[in-house]
Amino acid sequence: MQNPGDTEEVKMQSRSKKGKGPVDLVQEAMGSLGPWHIMIAIALSLVKFPVAWNQLSIVFLAPRIDFVCVSPLPTDNKTMINECEVNVGNGTMQSCTKFHYDRKEFKETIITQWDLVCDREQLSNLAQSCTMFGILVGNMIFSAMSDRIGRKIPLMIAILLQTLAGLMTVYSPWYEMFLTFKFIAAVATGGSMLISFVLLMEIVGPKWRSPLSVLFHVPFLIGFLLNPLISYLTRTWYGFQLAVSIPPIFLLSYYWIIPESPRWLLAVGRTREAEVILTKAAEKNNVPLSHVSAAIEAYSTSYTQSKKSDQEKKYNVTHLFRTPNLCLKTICVCVNWFVCGMCFFGLAQYIGQIKGNVFVNSAISAAVELPGTLIVLFLISRVSRLRILMGGSFVSGVTLLLIIFFDNKTIHVILATIGIAGMSLSFPTVYLYSSEVFPTVVRNIGIGAGSICARIASMIAPFVATIGHKYEWLPPLVFGIGPIIGAALCLLLPETMDCELPETIEEAENFGKKTSKKSQA
Repeated sequence: MQNPGDTEEVKMQSRSKKGKGPVDLVQEAMGSLGPWHIMIAIALSLVKFPVAWNQLSIVFLAPRIDFVCVSPLPTDNKTMINECEVNVGNGTMQSCTKFHYDRKEFKETIITQWDLVCDREQLSNLAQSCTMFGILVGNMIFSAMSDRIGRKIPLMIAILLQTLAGLMTVYSPWYEMFLTFKFIAAVATGGSMLISFVLLMEIVGPKWRSPLSVLFHVPFLIGFLLNPLISYLTRTWYGFQLAVSIPPIFLLSYYWIIPESPRWLLAVGRTREAEVILTKAAEKNNVPLSHVSAAIEAYSTSYTQSKKSDQEKKYNVTHLFRTPNLCLKTICVCVNWFVCGMCFFGLAQYIGQIKGNVFVNSAISAAVELPGTLIVLFLISRVSRLRILMGGSFVSGVTLLLIIFFDNKTIHVILATIGIAGMSLSFPTVYLYSSEVFPTVVRNIGIGAGSICARIASMIAPFVATIGHKYEWLPPLVFGIGPIIGAALCLLLPETMDCELPETIEEAENFGKKTSKKSQA
């Protein structure tokens, strides 16, 4: 599986094995997977806990809550539930200015604290959209930063910023201040999730990248599952926010645990620092130190030439659309990213909006994702990527559309849960598929374009999820049609399982064409 660091990686070609092409000397020096890799992989995966807490917290910061109007006319009339206007006499309707909230489940939410109801209702959705936009911004800022100054320091900056912004959010006296710090925390979250994944992919061997890319998300799902428990124990938005902002403090210890990426160090010519890290990895993984020496020597002699070669041609997002076949692939892949982003995050919030016990509903929806991820892990090396992607999306789309035909809320929760389980199959698969279908020269750009589509969709999702207050049929209709369209577009895409991945734009253009025998090899 390709990763962002690979664009700067010099592929060592001084040694080769019969029938297997050039050998990656850097990987040989570290080993493919050993105790050193496992320790780092486990440590990096823990970063996904606060990622889940920040991305999916809106369900418990702004849950659906009933209210009655108490101003301009003081009243205990419980029949005025969720009404925004009252009759002040002579048939004159006046907007409510003060509300009384049902606090049986939650003592305080951002809705009750800042009256985010009626004409201010969409401000609660803005909080989630702001979070997703912050993650998008964080991906871009920290991606550039990690390429410039390395992986480790930006990761530490992101963790520190995430902790401080999260704690400041707890003590926000105004909604605008809450929104500002929520955005900053999201920027940091986007940085930590990107860099941790890149660093992991840069140290493990190609054989292990696919399974580890799936297992890497397990802590995210566990964090999602912990959300309802944390909220149940705290019962306030600020208690929840405080509880999820303290644990990242312990991740600051990574400064002494997580090494810099040796690939990045070699890519920028810092061979001595890379040698120290590779030597430590080789010793812990029982790899001969001669492999380290071979990697350092080969890289030192080829660094200047490779750097000059890298500067000769620059690629950008427009290269994804310059040839017809690659353009079609890009559009189909980006639509699937959009659908996954819309449905995964939208359904998490939609389930919280369905009447019933929000803690139970959210816990059930989170619980089904873990088996879904394990199914992907089992199938990913046995079943074609497109079958998994199409199957997950189709199941999700059909079950969500069925919600329209039932009035029972329990059935709604069950069907929505199946829908989000389908997305738990599709999301990691589209990520892996994207890393294989795009050519090496624009692989990172292609994945980045897809990720941007998913973030844009996740910014729209909260407004779709909450519009069900007025039109109950609309959220399942929108969430249901999307995956079916995505599954249909997969019919236009080539399978990538066990295929030699394209390196150039020309190879990507020919990849999957029936007339190209080479692409079928």
